[in-house]
Amino acid sequence: MVRTLFKRLLSTAILLAQGHAWALTVFACEPEWASLSRALLPGVKVHSATSHLQDPHHIEARPSLIAQMRSADLAVCTGAELEAGWLPMLQAKAGNAKIQNGQPGMFYAADHVSLVNPFKGVVTPFSGDVHVLGNPHVHTDPKRLLTVARALALRMAALAPLEKTRIEQQLKQFEEAMAQRIPSWEQQARPLKGRSIITQHANFAYLWLWLGLTPMADLEPKPGVPPTPAHLSRTLALSQSNPPMALVIAQHHDPRPAKWLSGQLGAPHKLVVLPATVTDEQPDALFRWYDLMVQRLLQVAS
Repeated sequence: MVRTLFKRLLSTAILLAQGHAWALTVFACEPEWASLSRALLPGVKVHSATSHLQDPHHIEARPSLIAQMRSADLAVCTGAELEAGWLPMLQAKAGNAKIQNGQPGMFYAADHVSLVNPFKGVVTPFSGDVHVLGNPHVHTDPKRLLTVARALALRMAALAPLEKTRIEQQLKQFEEAMAQRIPSWEQQARPLKGRSIITQHANFAYLWLWLGLTPMADLEPKPGVPPTPAHLSRTLALSQSNPPMALVIAQHHDPRPAKWLSGQLGAPHKLVVLPATVTDEQPDALFRWYDLMVQRLLQVAS
């Protein structure tokens, strides 16, 4: 019994020496929020429900995700109905009072920034993946992400007061890094300003606004509805009269419609496939992701 107690005390001492690495267990609905949580509290235990190869609108509420949400102290999700098809089921099945709507442990990024392009009209089962509150993909704008970071840091500090000083220090470092990088990205992206593009879905809507790009057409006839031959033919006719700088799709999309269209336009090199979120768990994942998006777009701008 004494030996068991000693082992427990030793384990506790190790955790304390590591800077309270397990002060919070975070359930992140998307990889960008997992990455941001790690940036604000290095060593925090994070479960990500999705990857850059998945469409966050449509996720199966698997038993493993239910178990992860059941053990979470904080759930960090996008909100604005992005996870409406699966998150409520996870919350209900997990039975974790900490991460229910309205509780401090449930954090929605979209609640802390302004949203664009709210759906206006009557939502029906045939409307597609529309969002009455506005486009939820706010993380593609680093300025909005920085606003979310400040709000998330406050929430994490409130839930883990012993980590408040460290979270504040990490937030300051994150702010300073963004203050250096955002002007650099904007300077690099000046050749993109005013150029037109064809997209699929509005995954990068805030990126286009930030960089000054103009979406001229969407490969989807309705949000979340796969491209149809008739719609692609109409998009081809529009593109022939007004050639776009690029065709941009997310990595989780089926590339065949975009490949067909770029081939018909005689410009297969104009097809740009971007991950819609970070692709790894490294500390600088968010910064490298913005770097990647700017550089890939510049490659087809000439």
